[in-house]
Amino acid sequence: MSDVPASAASLIAEGAWPRDRLDVDYTARNCVAPERFTEIIAAYLARSAPARAMAGARLDLVYDARSGEKLDLYGTRAGELRPLVLFIHGGYWRALSKDHSAFMAPMLADLGIASAAPDYTLAPGASLTEITRQMRSALAFLWREADSLGIDRRRIVVTGSSAGGHLAGTLMMTGWQQEFGLPGQVLKGALPLSGLFELAPVAGSHVQDWMQLTPAEIESLSPLRRTAGAPQAVIAVAEHETAGFHRQTRAYAEALGRPELLVRNRNHFDIVFDLCDPATDVGRALLALVSA
Repeated sequence: MSDVPASAASLIAEGAWPRDRLDVDYTARNCVAPERFTEIIAAYLARSAPARAMAGARLDLVYDARSGEKLDLYGTRAGELRPLVLFIHGGYWRALSKDHSAFMAPMLADLGIASAAPDYTLAPGASLTEITRQMRSALAFLWREADSLGIDRRRIVVTGSSAGGHLAGTLMMTGWQQEFGLPGQVLKGALPLSGLFELAPVAGSHVQDWMQLTPAEIESLSPLRRTAGAPQAVIAVAEHETAGFHRQTRAYAEALGRPELLVRNRNHFDIVFDLCDPATDVGRALLALVSA
């Protein structure tokens, strides 16, 4: 306990709480009515569909030879190197896809910003170690191939919600880049949304039924325990959120010394739609990170 940030200690201790309490705190659907949840997930697909028809959309680019996983790239333009927003979907590491993840692409393209939405192998078909490796491979691919893809590699910002917020946090860590041929911290900024940053209490909840997190994964893949060298960031959480996600956000923002953004009138699932509107607090924070 002594070699982790003080802000992580209480969350690590939560891993020993009774499972029924942790299940309440980490069941994201508790923050919305069942019919509203279904509507929002359908809207992910419906609002992402127009991006696939955008001029210059590059679909199903294989970013990782080992897994064969792919990403979609939007908003690039021949002869330009544009900043990039990398969005990582949530779904507790076991649901959703890149097809649910392009709703912000048209707005960003209108502002001269490219966006990328990767798939990853869903649990339990892959461990969290493998899912994290894939997301790091995606960032490395985008950075390495930036010139040919029309990306300004100096201006890459990662965002993602829920489990995607966790994976954004694993990209914010340092110490892994050399393995992927990166020179060091290559992210310009990060905007995790209602993310998971300490895995100990997650492993004590129902999520462990499909994730089977190991002690080594809890230690090495908890962003809250690896905050040194993180890029500039805003750590956001929905107002209508379960208690576990609020505690996670507060602790991570404190450990990073970065601002916590409470997003009013949003829940765990619809907070992502504020990425589509530059007039929202989330939209302004994203654009500020891109342009800083």
